[in-house]
Amino acid sequence: MEEKKMYLLGDKFPEIEVKTTMGIKKLPDAFEGKWFVLFSHPGDFTPVCTTEFVSFQKKYPQFRELNCELIGLSVDQVFAHIKWVKWIEENIKEKIEYPVIADDLGHVSTMLGLIHKAKGPNTVRAVYIIDPKGIIRAILFYPQELGRNMDEIIRMVKGLQTADKNHVAMPANWPNNELIKDEVIIPPAGDVKTAEERPKQFDCYDWWFCHKKL
Repeated sequence: MEEKKMYLLGDKFPEIEVKTTMGIKKLPDAFEGKWFVLFSHPGDFTPVCTTEFVSFQKKYPQFRELNCELIGLSVDQVFAHIKWVKWIEENIKEKIEYPVIADDLGHVSTMLGLIHKAKGPNTVRAVYIIDPKGIIRAILFYPQELGRNMDEIIRMVKGLQTADKNHVAMPANWPNNELIKDEVIIPPAGDVKTAEERPKQFDCYDWWFCHKKL
């Protein structure tokens, strides 16, 4: 197990072996060649977490279309996870198809900084988005009382993939930005000549704010 540290954007996700509802998995190797979203929840058999698990499952096909997998985590035992996802299937008619990490000793949660002492021993609502190279590309933390917006997480994965593929940046609320709609932003010019050429090549508010359609 790696020494506890604060993992930041651009860091390699730690190599860890975890026990899940779908067997032992080694991260990030289990998702080699794929993006994956690791999300933690405070506890099984809780209402907000239940709504989140159902929502993640309903959006799972959209994540898979982006070559992105899901994996949950909490400090509950694997038996509780199994019973809970079975309860969801039987009572809400939604079969959870992604694995859930049983971190009952708290090693993984402690390593990733997911235990908030002011909220007790439970894991906070965290989201890690990891790319196919095992690099942490985004980190989100939510309070226990606020459920996550799955559409935003999908938007982030899609935006990061678009940025990587096209060497561009996404505006606020992309792809529904108030200024440039679904267009993307060209990286700022690095020299005078490029700055002078930009308005001739793209639509621009100014040389430092140019955009285009993909």
